Amino acid sequence: MTDEAVIDQPPIRNNDYSPLDPPALGEWDPSLSVSVIIPAYGGQHRLDLALAALAAQTYPDHLMEVIVVDDGSGPPLRLPEIAPAGARIEMADPAGWGTANAVNTGADLSEGRIIQRLDADMVVCREHIEALARWHHLADYLVTIGAKKFVEEPVISASRVHDGVRGGSLEAIFDLSNALASSTEQTIQRTNGLRASRNPYHVCTGPTVSMRRETFHAVGGVDPGVLRGEDTEFAYRLAQAGVVFIPDMAAEAVHLGLPAQRLDRERAVEVVAPYLAQRVPLRRDLRKDRGRRWLVPYVEVVLHVDAPGDRVREAVSAALEGTVGDVIVTLVAPWSQLPEGRHPVIDDPFFDLRLLREHFSHDERVRLADTVADTPAPIPFRYTGPVSVPLGADSLERMIGAMQGSDRPGMLVVDLAGDGTATLERTEALGRAKLLGAGDVATSIKATHGVRHGDRSEFWPVKTAPPAPVKEPVPPVRKPVKDAPAQNAPSPTGSPARSSAQKPAQARPESWLGRLRTRPRSG
Repeated sequence: MTDEAVIDQPPIRNNDYSPLDPPALGEWDPSLSVSVIIPAYGGQHRLDLALAALAAQTYPDHLMEVIVVDDGSGPPLRLPEIAPAGARIEMADPAGWGTANAVNTGADLSEGRIIQRLDADMVVCREHIEALARWHHLADYLVTIGAKKFVEEPVISASRVHDGVRGGSLEAIFDLSNALASSTEQTIQRTNGLRASRNPYHVCTGPTVSMRRETFHAVGGVDPGVLRGEDTEFAYRLAQAGVVFIPDMAAEAVHLGLPAQRLDRERAVEVVAPYLAQRVPLRRDLRKDRGRRWLVPYVEVVLHVDAPGDRVREAVSAALEGTVGDVIVTLVAPWSQLPEGRHPVIDDPFFDLRLLREHFSHDERVRLADTVADTPAPIPFRYTGPVSVPLGADSLERMIGAMQGSDRPGMLVVDLAGDGTATLERTEALGRAKLLGAGDVATSIKATHGVRHGDRSEFWPVKTAPPAPVKEPVPPVRKPVKDAPAQNAPSPTGSPARSSAQKPAQARPESWLGRLRTRPRSG
């Protein structure tokens, strides 16, 4: 197969990769080079076993390089006697530390068309690299995920691992009857191999995952600021870029040692939560703190400045004060074309635009942009609507709810009658259109995710007028009793008697506006 095989592929609906037909293992000729990146910190013996397994792969030696990135181990890691022909050890970028920094270092130093990340404590089956790489010969926007089971680390030699893998069976090396299955595999089975998964990035964890190198770099690599859960956060950004996730259970592997969640689940979950809360808006369960601002908002609201300033301010306020408060507003206008330097202030031909810029320039929830980006990634939703129709209090909430139905469309178009249309786009659908090089984004989204249409009343419900107040009957006027004293008759104290209804009105203080008006003018 050659790169020409990726042309004219049928569109993949959401994550249903059924139209793709991978070749059978051992019955095809690979052409794409693979760089296996192994971040490592200590654990020389486990690394020896991992490299011994990689030395017995079916993928051609001349198309595979293995880069072990030493993240500051003491003593430094070394290449064992049994290792792939193209293996080498590199030191991680000294400007950082951690798994993400090590993976990025290896990716920068690699030359393969496919980047395969593999943990240093993974012993893979003979066809592991081949099984995952075969998909990348079909399309260039796929992310493939290998299978894994957890075992207690046995006392075993690297030569035994090498011989066992070359013989074609992990069961000949490890006792898999007591192996702990990965929790992600249950999700994979339940969702028909992720074909029916709503958020397949959830199961794309780091131990064994591969993609085209262009895909890896397009999303900026792994975030070194995420010390735990960096694989999930990276997979989320891949999802927003529009990739398709494909688990291949033929890519078997054994993870040496139990997962951290099994050893101390509460602690493992607790340490990951703040990293994902800041960066993965779809984790609504992690964003329950009211009034918070997050690193990555949930929705971008795009408004084109084509109305008077007061209307723009009204539309911005409506967007920021709705029931979905986790938003950022982008105001689109030719801001960069405003002349700088000395200019008239009162008679400025750009008077309104300058005032708007100053009005919002210090609000972190409002961005000023000349144009709209192809995608708001990593923000998962983008709303675009006319300034003349400000969002209702719960309009965004209603629209997102419609997008989260069983069909999960990639775009919602709302007819606003004479005021045009409003749209809510799913970022992953925009990303897919970009990956496919679609000239007509709406047509591409219709093919890959679907487009739903709605009307104004569904998302801007008409407010009913409150009922008119009921007028209470006026009580009849009672005639005064003849013997009652006159209203102005002296009271026992000698002063005229007054009813409570006839108390003299107190003098009101003069307003600040009145004082300004009556203030004598000087000169």
